[in-house]
Amino acid sequence: MSWQVGIWVAGALLLCWTVGAYNRLVSLRNAIVKGFEPVDLQFGSRHALLQQQLDAVGSVLSNAAERLETLRAACQQAELARAHAKTHPGAPGAITSLRLADDILNEARARLPVQTIGGVDISELNAQLGATDTALTFARSQFNTAVLDYNRAIRQLPTRLIAKIFGFEAAGTL
Repeated sequence: MSWQVGIWVAGALLLCWTVGAYNRLVSLRNAIVKGFEPVDLQFGSRHALLQQQLDAVGSVLSNAAERLETLRAACQQAELARAHAKTHPGAPGAITSLRLADDILNEARARLPVQTIGGVDISELNAQLGATDTALTFARSQFNTAVLDYNRAIRQLPTRLIAKIFGFEAAGTL
């Protein structure tokens, strides 16, 4: 009889641990989604500012039409990648696409250094872009911390078993 009680107690403890581990993984996955919201906001702000910059510079810089078009295409690509990552913030493929699109966008931005164009001072716009870039870097850092915490949790034994059973997969970092 005492061995039956022991089995029931062990079963109850295993069940409680399983529920606790599952809830922790769900909580960590939700932290990734919540951590992506500021990243998404900053990407959206930067996109709007880049569109303003393109509008301000586009009419004046006719000699840099190819570089402007490259920047426009990179902005569109980054915006599409952001929209996809927003729907799947923990999916490694979506996050990798966003990171690569952002790298391409940054390279295109570097090819078009502008301060004053045709008498139009866009230094205020550049300052806003700089502030947005700084905020984006911070938001990415927070998101990556949430992803690393989640990835660490799904690799730990015995939580790895729960992750495998319920389909928790590693998330990608920005």
